[in-house]
Amino acid sequence: MRVKVIGAGSIGNHLSNAARQLGWSVDLCDVDTAALERTRNQIYPNRYAAWDDDIRLFEASKAPTGEYDLICVGTPPDSHIPLGLAALAEKPRAVLIEKPLCTPDLADAQKLYDLSRDLGVAVFTGYDHVVGKAVEQTSTILTEGAVGTVSTIDVEFREYWGGIFNAHPWLDGPQDSYLGYSNRGGGASGEHSHAINLWQHFAHACGGGRIIDVVATLDFVRDGTVDYDRLCLANVTTQSGLTGRIVQDVVTQPPRKWARIQGDQGFAEWHCGFKSGCDAVIHQVGGAESSTTLIEKTRPQDFIRELRHIEHALALENLPPHIGVERGLDTMLVVAAIHLSHQERRSIRIDYAKGYTPDALSTR
Repeated sequence: MRVKVIGAGSIGNHLSNAARQLGWSVDLCDVDTAALERTRNQIYPNRYAAWDDDIRLFEASKAPTGEYDLICVGTPPDSHIPLGLAALAEKPRAVLIEKPLCTPDLADAQKLYDLSRDLGVAVFTGYDHVVGKAVEQTSTILTEGAVGTVSTIDVEFREYWGGIFNAHPWLDGPQDSYLGYSNRGGGASGEHSHAINLWQHFAHACGGGRIIDVVATLDFVRDGTVDYDRLCLANVTTQSGLTGRIVQDVVTQPPRKWARIQGDQGFAEWHCGFKSGCDAVIHQVGGAESSTTLIEKTRPQDFIRELRHIEHALALENLPPHIGVERGLDTMLVVAAIHLSHQERRSIRIDYAKGYTPDALSTR
């Protein structure tokens, strides 16, 4: 596979390393030459022990075009759609766009979706948790009906975002990037939208369908500079009537990344970072004692597994939906509905027949 990675920040380094671990060729580009030097001299060698001389670095305007199997967009969310459209125009086999796929206003989201279908280019989104081993095991429990009929799903991504700034030491705080601005894809609703995506994934696994109703509350930080939601609370309902709760925040220490699926015969729980170096799946059926399965993994392995999933998906006639563009855009519709629900102080209905546009959202 020939890969171009756009964006030399934390995600760009992870994706570049993952591709190299798979033996793929990598061209990494950025509009900022200082970011490229930081990658070569600091980020990559500090994370992965040494710089990889086989990675070619390019200023974005000088990067090759039209010769890649996979183009990865690892830039801030407010640039995802424009760069995604440009990547599609190169006609690679696939494009991977980091999460969140776009901004909450859904600007040109439908255009991206339509162009990908017109060109026959597969688009994936960076919700890598849903292709992790622990989520896979949890999903199998659901699809096999082990916990019976699912009554409700709860998912939480509660994590103080100090870790993000530790990984980006050139940033002094949320004001220095998109993170401090919800309308640019930052804040808890955008940055931790893994929780929304996971809720949707588990709902599909148990036959619950898509989310169609959203009631949400956001807690904003607005100080004249930043404007972001630090807490995002949503109650959701699917097409089948399945209801549940999603919590995302950027304040909780230590972090809690957790899901619980409650059925009438038992439950299943997913835990990210259950203990150092391990995720976990806990499940219980009937009156039996609960069982815990530990799954060892590192953060770099998340991205290796994500790229392997894409490689496998491209080899199949029917693409698995897990991190496909439809699931990513469904997540963005829920993010948009959350913001509208908070503004209107009422329930928001999602009508998927109206596409990935604000017209798909209406008050009830």
